[in-house]
Amino acid sequence: MAKSRNSGNGKNNGVQQTGFYWPDKQTEVEKIILPFQTVEIINESREDRKIAEKNGLSLFDKKGNSQWRNKLIWGDNKLIMASLLAEFAGRVNLICIDPPFATNANFNIKIKIGDLSWTKKASIIEEKAYRDTWGKGLDSYLQMMYDRLVLMRELLADNGSIYVHLDWHVGHYVKIIMDEIFGKENFVNEIIWHYRTGNIANKQFQRKHDLILFYSKSSKWNFNIQEYKEYYVQTYGPDKKISFKGANDQEDQYGRYRISQVDDVWNISAVFTLGGEHLPFPTQKPEKLLERIIKASSNKGDIVADFFCGSGTTLAVAEKLGRRWIGSDLSKFAIHTARKRLLGIAGCNPFEILNLGNYQKAKLRENGHSRYIDFILQLYGATSITGYQWLHGKKNRNLVHIGSVESIITEKEVRQAAQECFDTKTKAVNILGWDFEMGIHDLVDIIGDDYGVKIRLVQIPREALEIRDGKKEKVKFFDLNYLEVDTQINDRSKTVSIKLKDFVISNPEYLPNDIRKKIQKFTDYIDYWAVDFNYQGDVFHNGWQSFRTRKDKTLEINCSHAYQQDGTYQILVKVVDIFGNDTNKLLEVNIG
Repeated sequence: MAKSRNSGNGKNNGVQQTGFYWPDKQTEVEKIILPFQTVEIINESREDRKIAEKNGLSLFDKKGNSQWRNKLIWGDNKLIMASLLAEFAGRVNLICIDPPFATNANFNIKIKIGDLSWTKKASIIEEKAYRDTWGKGLDSYLQMMYDRLVLMRELLADNGSIYVHLDWHVGHYVKIIMDEIFGKENFVNEIIWHYRTGNIANKQFQRKHDLILFYSKSSKWNFNIQEYKEYYVQTYGPDKKISFKGANDQEDQYGRYRISQVDDVWNISAVFTLGGEHLPFPTQKPEKLLERIIKASSNKGDIVADFFCGSGTTLAVAEKLGRRWIGSDLSKFAIHTARKRLLGIAGCNPFEILNLGNYQKAKLRENGHSRYIDFILQLYGATSITGYQWLHGKKNRNLVHIGSVESIITEKEVRQAAQECFDTKTKAVNILGWDFEMGIHDLVDIIGDDYGVKIRLVQIPREALEIRDGKKEKVKFFDLNYLEVDTQINDRSKTVSIKLKDFVISNPEYLPNDIRKKIQKFTDYIDYWAVDFNYQGDVFHNGWQSFRTRKDKTLEINCSHAYQQDGTYQILVKVVDIFGNDTNKLLEVNIG
């Protein structure tokens, strides 16, 4: 793949310079700019709330006026970085990434349900990313990395640095790409991360290290020298004397040491499965590894970014060290895991969860309405029908209505589909939509009774946007879950109390049978829930939350909030189930 000006037989092969080439290599990166959609704003962490409640305080509005909010973004990082350029080109001080670097990458996730566990398979989005990355072998991987490293360089500040975590599979290839993009003169270090593992090798030396490539944007890169205590090896004879003693030696409870500068071989344990920080999450790295990088190449207040953020290790360490941060990942489960991790940090600064505007939806719309309807019907396993205005297909004995690609399912739309079912003497209809009007789940039974029709509300999964061939690829369609919430109001103290009373997951068939039989209470299906006590109809402001962690698997089912003024308030309750699906409940309360 590395070619020079002339071929080995002395004849000119058309290549005019030394470089790294692969078939169909593209050096111009397509930049699709999409708007960001704010999904959720979090003004305080769970740990802050617990501290405040313990001391009789409220932090709900304390951090809400900050001009800067850290950003956790779900989506394709190529699209995300291109969309960030308008605001952040030349402003990011440090980028740390841990991209996939093995062809046998595994996106399956172990899910805990109480004391039970099962394996959640990769989503269609993750499988597509895997195909696009490795579908043409090494060539497609190199192009994927090339495109993203070009965008990262544009985002870096002049004094910025980038650390790329790799191993023996592709480390040597990526280094040549980084030489091309960042310049060989801006290569700073190849860091060897040496760690302990339990594997035994038979016909080779044991592989116990990864590579971290450290490049700068320019010759002005920021760097803070890191030091550590280097303990001397003691002879464990009867007198236990030091081997030698230096003039600048010091001693503590662990022995005699001297202060040394950190070199490019790092002995940081990767065996942390028993530590408090292990979630678990595939490819998760120890916080001490990222702590060394962030301390060395950034200062307090700097912006640190990780565009393959996974479980959020970079973001969590940046938060603890007083840095601002931007993180993104393609996996919705990773975003949810990182959110919970950040909410467990005392003093966590405000952050927001963002999605990209639906570029793929626009493509579906451009293909025409009838082709869009046929495509969704095919994915859903339904057959097309004609002669109706609001009914588009049939699955088993149920008719099917498909909502528009650019709008939400409304009560009026459900009634129109139900009316056509009534007119044709059909007893059931499935309503498929991308989003649903708030509170519509509570009206479904009433609407159904009005028309004598059984109505099912079905979420069109975002994974459907990534499908290339609807005949060969399948996605899971989830019915909307049922959530029952009880509210109690104390007018004297202007306090509302909220309690989860019931939660019914609509598609338990997606769980293994042995797991399903052992579940005894509705809270086992809930991984996380949060409340916006003053929902304004746009962005969800997370004012309270409870969630499960590896160390604490309990889930609170009660919360309360004291209002400062009388009035009518809308409360939005958001539940995230063990599949990662959101279920919302909109409530209205009158205070005073």
